[in-house]
Amino acid sequence: MFNGKVIEVVGAIIKDGDKYLIGQRPAHKSQGGLWEFMGGKIEPGETPEQALKRECLEELDLEIENECVIDSVIHEYPEKTIRLTLISCSPKSGSIPKALEHQQIKWVTRAEMDALDFASADRELIRKQIP
Repeated sequence: MFNGKVIEVVGAIIKDGDKYLIGQRPAHKSQGGLWEFMGGKIEPGETPEQALKRECLEELDLEIENECVIDSVIHEYPEKTIRLTLISCSPKSGSIPKALEHQQIKWVTRAEMDALDFASADRELIRKQIP
């Protein structure tokens, strides 16, 4: 049940050419099996950009650059409410993502996203921000 607290999270639109990097959440976690943009909770004292750099290193062993905040959305899940701040970025040259926390990761086009089962907040931002 919602207790009035909004959890601040950040998500990455990591783009390489016409493809976007997405990850499938582990089955044993909340929203297990759903697809999402990389990211996670913003720690106290972090900016969204700092949190995203940290999360990409932790989840993907990926260094990113060219960070730019795109939008944010507040989304109420049954167990929590989050504010998801979406940031566009690109992989640093020579940095290759690895699936360290997700069941799998893959590069997809915008059209391919429509056929995948995304977490609700991510789906909302796809509709708003990735034409």
